[in-house]
Amino acid sequence: MQDRVNRQSVDLTAYPDLVVVILGLKVRTLRGLVSMLGIGRGLAQIQGAPPDGLLGHEQLLFGWNHLGMRQYWRDLDSLERFTRSEPHAAWWRDFLRDSGGAGFWHETYSARRGIEAVYVDMPSPVGLARFAPERRPVGPFLSARGRLRGGMEREVA
Repeated sequence: MQDRVNRQSVDLTAYPDLVVVILGLKVRTLRGLVSMLGIGRGLAQIQGAPPDGLLGHEQLLFGWNHLGMRQYWRDLDSLERFTRSEPHAAWWRDFLRDSGGAGFWHETYSARRGIEAVYVDMPSPVGLARFAPERRPVGPFLSARGRLRGGMEREVA
């Protein structure tokens, strides 16, 4: 007689503002390996001392040259506080000046606000970019908060 599978689910009612972020870094050139090592140091810091609001963090491997992460945040405000603080803010500014031979992307899924995504120096479409039309991240679409709900929400300073 065959055993039944162990099917489970979760109760998310305590997390009405849950935000899930999937991120990826894809090495495009040999120089991109340095970018990947920098991400590794940052991930070690996050795992050693999780920022306020980070509920869970998992590392993923999309391919031999494509690392990823999935993070669960209590709410968008917690995620934004982390991304605007050091060392993350400095890493992001530096990456936008010079991607160092790597491509970066993230997709944010918010229980209340919708879905948004951004892709920087990716050699080919991934995730939502495989089917959704491209839109430049300018004006209200410059920030994740602005891209959520199609930029309809008022920007918060």
